[in-house]
Amino acid sequence: MSERDAAAREIRLDGVSVTAGETRILSDVTVRLDQRRIAVIGANGSGKSTFARLLDGLVAPSAGRVRVHGLDVARERRALRARVGFVFTNPDAQILMPTVAEDVALSLKGAGLSRTQIAERVREELDRHGLAAHADQPAYSLSGGQKQLLALVSVLIRRPALVVADEPTTLLDLGNSRRMADLLVDEVESQTVIVTHDLDLAARCDVVLRFADGRLAETGAPDDVIAGYRAEFA
Repeated sequence: MSERDAAAREIRLDGVSVTAGETRILSDVTVRLDQRRIAVIGANGSGKSTFARLLDGLVAPSAGRVRVHGLDVARERRALRARVGFVFTNPDAQILMPTVAEDVALSLKGAGLSRTQIAERVREELDRHGLAAHADQPAYSLSGGQKQLLALVSVLIRRPALVVADEPTTLLDLGNSRRMADLLVDEVESQTVIVTHDLDLAARCDVVLRFADGRLAETGAPDDVIAGYRAEFA
């Protein structure tokens, strides 16, 4: 990867803290990341989901500065949302339209495309991910795995430069969990940040961040960081 490519997809936090009232959620996080696949691990309440939400502007830093691909998340939110796609743990929080095709098409609203162009893009994306047969099906009637896939497709159709997935496999059975992991690691072309409790999934990434008690405890090679995390609970 060239220096220009690395700079174009750099995620940079400098002295970032997040507070809610009197509660400190993140404390003094400083890190630079330009890897393609980034895993974020840690116990519940460690701050990892808050870290993920910082990258899409869903949470604002109380102190410090967050820059994603050159954009200041506190000052350039509109540009940031065009560049970053966020996949929530529970797809029901993300699916808004009655049918599968309508939900995916909603993501292209305001993209400057004609109805014909939108319909074609939607057909292509649903076909690519095995959802074409469900295009006119009520979104609520999909299985859990299909809903999570729909949520991801609705993000990918916008072709974001960064995809942030917050525990995308937590509510899935083993088969769908593996399918989602394969998609995020092997098929999504964008830079991807994956918050996960699935250490096998984390091990497939290029770098792992481990959070503990609201602090970034460790950043490094997957095998090393995961081994240390496992040792804490041995």
